[in-house]
Amino acid sequence: MPKKTTAINFEKTLADLEQLVDMMEKGDLSLEESLKHFERGIQLTKTCQQVLHEAEQKVSLLLDKNGQSELEPFNPEDS
Repeated sequence: MPKKTTAINFEKTLADLEQLVDMMEKGDLSLEESLKHFERGIQLTKTCQQVLHEAEQKVSLLLDKNGQSELEPFNPEDS
């Protein structure tokens, strides 16, 4: 189940980041609030980047494990 938790955390983190961007783009925040939101946005961005990097590493490992160096097109009708 950790995979599902990671996906949920990524989606929530991304949604939180989008919400922060929307609030900052409105321009209604004080300088102090903007800086606080910006700092939080940087933290959220780093979290998203880390999750994406880990997912990319897992995909690479799975491809190497199967001896494939390139992805094959997915066609669900062949299954």
